[in-house]
Amino acid sequence: MAELTNLESKLGEVMGLAMAAQVATGKVERLARKEDAQLVPVLRKMTEEAAETERRCLEVAKGIEGKKTAIQREARETKKKGAEMMSTYLDPDADALDGLEFLTMAEAAEVGHWSVLEAMSRNARNSQVTKLVRWALPIQERHFAGVLEGSKRLAAEEDPNESA
Repeated sequence: MAELTNLESKLGEVMGLAMAAQVATGKVERLARKEDAQLVPVLRKMTEEAAETERRCLEVAKGIEGKKTAIQREARETKKKGAEMMSTYLDPDADALDGLEFLTMAEAAEVGHWSVLEAMSRNARNSQVTKLVRWALPIQERHFAGVLEGSKRLAAEEDPNESA
């Protein structure tokens, strides 16, 4: 098996986070459908953008000689970790606010990972990864801002004195 550089490993991680995001936004969309229909199109768009991010990551990975399979393996491991975190956080009693709070954490992590990849690609002078980051990072920042705003909106609708 090919040994990955730090840059290649981070590429696998962001691809895995995009894979995990598709599952997470789908789950939160189902929760939101019951409570706040206006969130549904936003979450659906996030799912679509996560799929496009995964596709673009795979295209970059294909261009790295002899490393595509190892990068995909890294992505699957990251996706698995994300799924474990989601199943821990979103128990059967989870509601839309719980889902958005989880996505807020997940999107913050994605922004962080993409920012790290940006710094690595700059130092590596890897134009393909740099181009990918320039496309993806603003989307991740928008996703983070959107779920944070949605979380705050739903939280403001909650009765703070009601028993949990």
